[in-house]
Amino acid sequence: MKENREIKSSVFTDLFGDDELVGKKNFLALYNALHGTNLKIEETNMERKLIPQSLIKSFNTDVTMEINGRLIVFVEHQSTINQNMPLRFLEYYVHILYGIVPSKARYRKSLYQIPTPEFYVLYNGTEPMSEEVELKLSDAFLVPQDKVQCELKVKVINIGGKTGLKLPIVQNCDILKQYCQFMEMILTKESQLKPDSTKEDAIAILENVIRGCIKEGILSDYLTRKGTEVINMFIDEYDYDTDIAVQREEAMEEGIEKGLEQGAHQQAIEAAINLIKMKILTPEQIAQAQGLPLEKVLELQEQLKEKR
Repeated sequence: MKENREIKSSVFTDLFGDDELVGKKNFLALYNALHGTNLKIEETNMERKLIPQSLIKSFNTDVTMEINGRLIVFVEHQSTINQNMPLRFLEYYVHILYGIVPSKARYRKSLYQIPTPEFYVLYNGTEPMSEEVELKLSDAFLVPQDKVQCELKVKVINIGGKTGLKLPIVQNCDILKQYCQFMEMILTKESQLKPDSTKEDAIAILENVIRGCIKEGILSDYLTRKGTEVINMFIDEYDYDTDIAVQREEAMEEGIEKGLEQGAHQQAIEAAINLIKMKILTPEQIAQAQGLPLEKVLELQEQLKEKR
């Protein structure tokens, strides 16, 4: 079985976080579009927050920034949205706090203030979904509460497809709009790939899309500067998805094989018990007939005597 590899980065995390030239600028533009603000980068305290993947692997495409007392987490998600997102964000937030709050501060008498969290999922998949959905941690509680004592909310915004391009957040953030246009072109072209398409076919499509975007002025500066890296990011994701699919298939095959072996063994034991009860064969003959160790047949024989 192949070892599960980590996705090093994605175009989303790089464009809105990691890129040394425009990452913070683009993040702030996205923040302003969400909050209706007009913060300037030179007047704003911003710090990228990272969690070592050895600690948590909940999100591979997250952008987390502490900005003016708020902790903003953006996650791009292309597969089906699952209802456990709030639980995953809670785990994520706790790990972030471990890196922010000094251990001694937790035991002080005076209140230690922590950044106000906001959690967003930018859904960029192809399945139909409402423009916005709110997921709540309290929906998972076994016992509902009239007044929820511990809550975490996640806002899911559907930026996928042509409908997503019309959303206010996209219209009010030019860099996000260009990113959505870029991803729409990528997904449209990738959908044309055949099941037997090679990695080289995928690379050719990516190169063609990047050339077209640069020509049309879509992320042109970024793609001109980082075209090769962008291709590698998508190929990393492609390989990762392939690895996961192979692992799942192999795990299923192993489970089936193990289940068959266990079933056959149980049938042999049941047959041996019936033969012992019939008293027509010796333990040695029963063991040979059912493919069981002689010790196992003798053990079954003793168990039957004890039950009488």
